[in-house]
Amino acid sequence: MAVASLILGIFSIVLSWIPVAGWIICLVMGILAIVLGALGRTRQPEKKGMATAGMILGIIGVVFSVIFVVACGAALGAGAKALKEAGIDLEEVTDAVKDAVESQ
Repeated sequence: MAVASLILGIFSIVLSWIPVAGWIICLVMGILAIVLGALGRTRQPEKKGMATAGMILGIIGVVFSVIFVVACGAALGAGAKALKEAGIDLEEVTDAVKDAVESQ
């Protein structure tokens, strides 16, 4: 369990830098790393350090993922607000982008 926790914790941090799909996978892997690390600390006392490292890496991966999701949501909200204040209709922009993509 300690080894699995460490591996999942490492992957959780690596995948936290990949947008959207990586964040979702990172959350799952991070939570699994935390759970397996906690179980590994109690059931495998000889690998307590490895289990602790996996737990810490899992926590860091989950925190990174949550921070990135919140930051992207804030950026999207700020962008929509800026467009609205500039008098640009977001639906018109979306339709223009769709038309441009379809004409390609």
